[in-house]
Amino acid sequence: MESREFPAEAPSKDLLRFLTCGSVDDGKSTLIGRLLHDSKLIFEDQLSALAADSKRHGTTGDGIDLALLVDGLEAEREQGITIDVAYRIFSTQRRSFIVADTPGHEQYTRNMATGASTADLAVLLVDARKGVLAQTRRHSLICSLLGIRHVVLAVNKIDLVSYQSDAFARIVDEYQDFAEELGFSSIVPIPISARRGDNVMNVSDNTPWYRGPSLLDHLETIDVTGDTVGDPFRFPVQWVNRPNLDFRGYAGTVASGTINVGDPVAVANSGKISRVKELLTADGARTCVHAGDAITITLADELDIARGDLLASPESPPEVSDQFAAHVIWMSDQQLMPGRSYLVRMGTRTTPVTVTAIKYKIDVNTREHLAARTLGLNDIAFCNLSTDMPVAFDPYRQNRRTGSFIVIDRTTNHTLGAGMIAFGLRRASNVHWQVTLVGKSDRAAQKHQKPAIIWLTGLSGAGKSTIANIVERRLHSDGHHTMMLDGDNLRHGLNRDLGFTEVDRVENIRRAGETAKLLVDAGLIVLCSFISPYRSERDMVRRLVSDGEFIEVFVDTPVDECARRDPKGLYAKAKAGKIKNFTGFDAPYEPPVTPEIHLQTIGHQPEQLADLIVKKLAALGIV
Repeated sequence: MESREFPAEAPSKDLLRFLTCGSVDDGKSTLIGRLLHDSKLIFEDQLSALAADSKRHGTTGDGIDLALLVDGLEAEREQGITIDVAYRIFSTQRRSFIVADTPGHEQYTRNMATGASTADLAVLLVDARKGVLAQTRRHSLICSLLGIRHVVLAVNKIDLVSYQSDAFARIVDEYQDFAEELGFSSIVPIPISARRGDNVMNVSDNTPWYRGPSLLDHLETIDVTGDTVGDPFRFPVQWVNRPNLDFRGYAGTVASGTINVGDPVAVANSGKISRVKELLTADGARTCVHAGDAITITLADELDIARGDLLASPESPPEVSDQFAAHVIWMSDQQLMPGRSYLVRMGTRTTPVTVTAIKYKIDVNTREHLAARTLGLNDIAFCNLSTDMPVAFDPYRQNRRTGSFIVIDRTTNHTLGAGMIAFGLRRASNVHWQVTLVGKSDRAAQKHQKPAIIWLTGLSGAGKSTIANIVERRLHSDGHHTMMLDGDNLRHGLNRDLGFTEVDRVENIRRAGETAKLLVDAGLIVLCSFISPYRSERDMVRRLVSDGEFIEVFVDTPVDECARRDPKGLYAKAKAGKIKNFTGFDAPYEPPVTPEIHLQTIGHQPEQLADLIVKKLAALGIV
């Protein structure tokens, strides 16, 4: 067997990270297979296996299907598409490469964004027969937002249009018109045939009208150096290493810049400054480290530093804010809802986040700014976000490592979206919390009670308001200071502008929760009666107050019984099609998983159920 290995000097060569992207069936996997094959980086047994796989799964007749070198998943081979991001490494005499083959199908745009997040250059493939498509534009926009500044417009399958120069020119003109405002530093159009090899490794005689470089020649020679070493020092703390009382080190990877032993370093959030005592690596102590180095830093002073903190240069500090504007790429079938609480991971820090406003959604075809109340799968928008605590960041265009984030579902831990920070919001630095001389504990002590939110949730007609009214009357009779918030009552005033769509329901509970929190701060026991169909919003209200101050009461009444009672006639209207988005009918209700109080209403009178609540409140020390 002939052995083909990487050149021994490859690891020390200049490295280019690039991705292939574009619409489905534009030939991305075939192009990478061609580069690997013609670079003689495939072993003989791999070629034999490839030949066998080509007969079984291939799309090239009796020939070898080079795409199968990359499309390794069985589902991909059966469908003839790329699903996951496939990374391949190869090397030539002049340069080493890491290439990401990203999916073309629209539902896998999230995978494309993953590949683009670390790439220096994008090879954007366009089928010469089809021209520029919506997915071509979407991938170009994502590349631009993710900081890629160099694009190769690879017009593939040029052989299938008989190597016509006018077909190539037409596509180039259309793409350059579209990409004019995307901020790319270079766009290099190359006509290629990935299957036949035209203009891939060498300039082809089949395109005598083309005067540019081959794809490989361009990849070997383009300068894409992003000077992260010259950028301000940034070090996200991944782990605090404390093996004993005599050692405290902060482990992680240098995101940008350079640091030396003895240099000053600041904790971004607190502003505390110390000096670097040691720089430790797997190979021993160093006097200087650079971007990309995995290290442990020890400091001359004992500072309060934890995982998620960002160490930075005191002379060029990052922004620190709890509100910022960012481009968001939404990657989930679950819609983004302004006002809903998610998690955001920025570097090594994870913290709750809320999208406070969708400023506009971007039309991928025209780049037009569109109004939007929610975001769906593959939508791209410019949003305002608010975190529960201040976070340190740089604008994404200045630092891709400290200016990016992902959005995570609080319940499932699934990644929902990715974001690129544009700037911090001035309101975050101009609005400050006013400390009051009289606090919640003072107000509660005056009333001789423990303030709390008693949150009754359940379907319409379950009996929430009836039970809450009885509980409040009994607490009031016993001398307790209470307030009742009812969903219908708030919709007559504070929430009168809200409807019953999912996004309006989220905002309805957000406002109700903030109101209830203010009343708890006043020292009151607040009874809240809301359908509140989504767990995430109920959990959001729980997090607004201290532990033990949110008591969730599940008023558990089957939907058939609620419909039989139908005290407001709403179920009848829903069945007649007169009410849309009615909970339990054509909108979901997510019952509590572990409520503090679970009331089974069938067979019990409201007074009995109210007694159960009062007894539980007494056991919890609230009354």
